[in-house]
Amino acid sequence: MKTADLKPIAGSVTDEALIPPHGGYRRLKSFRLDFEDFLRQRGMPLLEPEHPVMKRFKERRCASLSDVRAWVEEERGRARAGQTLTDTDEHGRARTNVRAAESVSVGEGPCMSVLPSSALAANAALSLLNLCCCLLDRQLAAQAAVFEKEGGFTERLHRVRSRARASPERHR
Repeated sequence: MKTADLKPIAGSVTDEALIPPHGGYRRLKSFRLDFEDFLRQRGMPLLEPEHPVMKRFKERRCASLSDVRAWVEEERGRARAGQTLTDTDEHGRARTNVRAAESVSVGEGPCMSVLPSSALAANAALSLLNLCCCLLDRQLAAQAAVFEKEGGFTERLHRVRSRARASPERHR
């Protein structure tokens, strides 16, 4: 990540100034780029957050790797049952009146209406990474605001010690 890519959070403090160079936050952003590269290099789609598949992923609120695996299998099951990626109602739920027996002409190349498990898993990972980065951005912004308002540890310690020295009740 380059300093020029960063924007100030609060005044002159940037997230670059608050994040150590070895921090996990940078790794999260690096992982996000890795997953985007994975999809692009294999010609698989990067699904938008409002895509029906991603809406179903978010609704599921996966709390573990096994939950994500189950979601991938469910989506693959939808494809095997003849439901396409966009075969959903306005809420992203699968429609029940799907007619899988209809014949359609097929062009050359892989059919992207049926995503491979790797594409589903990569998009799920990207969704979770985006959520983590968003929450960390909010936390950094809040910490930057507190830092500018109250100062750092050394400044606060100095204020406390100065008040203690100035108080008439000080015992020697």
